[in-house]
Amino acid sequence: MEALPRETIVDVLEDRLRTDILDGLHPAGSYLPPERRLADGYGVTRTTLKHAFGRLAQAGLLETRHGVGTRVRDYARLGGADLLPMLVRHDSGWVREVFEVRRGVGALIAERAAERGTRPQRAELGALLAALPRAEGADAVQLADVEVHRALARATGNRVYVLLTNTLFNAYLPVRSLLQGPFTDPEAAHRRLAPVVEAVTAGDARRAREAADTYLRDTERIMLEGLA
Repeated sequence: MEALPRETIVDVLEDRLRTDILDGLHPAGSYLPPERRLADGYGVTRTTLKHAFGRLAQAGLLETRHGVGTRVRDYARLGGADLLPMLVRHDSGWVREVFEVRRGVGALIAERAAERGTRPQRAELGALLAALPRAEGADAVQLADVEVHRALARATGNRVYVLLTNTLFNAYLPVRSLLQGPFTDPEAAHRRLAPVVEAVTAGDARRAREAADTYLRDTERIMLEGLA
């Protein structure tokens, strides 16, 4: 067994600052109060504050200019998809928007995979699908399902689709344990996904897109019911 990680004061402060920024207490474009005043307000040292600033700057929420101060970035205008896990953790309403993109991108990926997939890639898809009903437990079934979708993205021959697939899975990673409804029954999970893989391996692009759209809508509905 692995020991659970312990929260440090920097972890707590980072979370508090992130929440205050995303809640609008520190609006986009505004400068944070001077470090000494901010540190006193949160009851931490300036060193702790600097460490938290560094993490939030790396996450894309803050930017520090020497001699000027630390400003909240306009993440809605300048940020990228790498912010999604943080935003989902803060507000689960983002999950619905992630799923909308998941439907559109996922259906297109299945279509492209049917058009472009090589024989080895189609064989890999079949093997990954066959492994799904043998997975034990909802978490393992969910991860096995994820690997099928990663393989579908690779079969498109377009590396951007692979990165988009990774981004979308990473986006709802913070609430993944609440989205295991479609994966509690391995056989049912296999039946839902099988038409997608079968259409792709048959090279039927239209059927692959339709099957993927059905699969994505069905699993989205089940997952959102669980989240609610």
